[in-house]
Amino acid sequence: MSARFENKNILIIGASTGIGHAIASQVLAEGGTVYVGGQHKPDLAVEFFEWNALAPDESAFQALPDTLHGIIYCAGTINLKPFGRLTLENFTNDFQMNTLGAVAAVQPNINRLKKAKGAGVVFFSSVAANTGFTFHTSISMAKGGLQGLAIALAAEFAPSGIRFNVVAPSLTDTPLAEQLLSSDDKRDASAKRHPLGRFGTPQDLASAATYLASDEASWITGQILGVDGGLGKLK
Repeated sequence: MSARFENKNILIIGASTGIGHAIASQVLAEGGTVYVGGQHKPDLAVEFFEWNALAPDESAFQALPDTLHGIIYCAGTINLKPFGRLTLENFTNDFQMNTLGAVAAVQPNINRLKKAKGAGVVFFSSVAANTGFTFHTSISMAKGGLQGLAIALAAEFAPSGIRFNVVAPSLTDTPLAEQLLSSDDKRDASAKRHPLGRFGTPQDLASAATYLASDEASWITGQILGVDGGLGKLK
């Protein structure tokens, strides 16, 4: 495997399981030093500190190195309910976790990113932010806000060499989606919904995110990359 992240410091928010864990594993395998903020330490050789997107603490970042070459924000929620059953608290929590949490992770670390002179920041949205799906009101709103954040930051910090991009997946086989893939019938139905005939794996998303965070994507910023088996664009 290549050493795309040799001598690079990458901060990942949320890496105990699923997509974040796959990303951390790949960055480590490619020579990077990984710092993980979250509520549970992953079973990997990373530098871990406690950080909660619902109650973010800026002081938690004080132990990070002076230079960060990338931030990958993996914290998120899946809260699928009819609009009438969603409470204002549901909307608030989803927006805090998915959108304001990203603000709280990036803003205190902007100077660290500037020092890299070519850092890559990656957020995770959803196919539902760009394609209407029933029962996705809260998550679509939160992820839509996250995409707007990324595009605005890409414009503001392009002169500083910091790139902001978004990966927008469809259903992926992670603990967060466990209820949606809890039986063979559900798994088969979910696979058939996608033009490529399957739902996603954590590695599918890790490959996209690490590419966007790496120097290989040094001329890519302000983009929303659909990694969704074709669901967002094809019929």
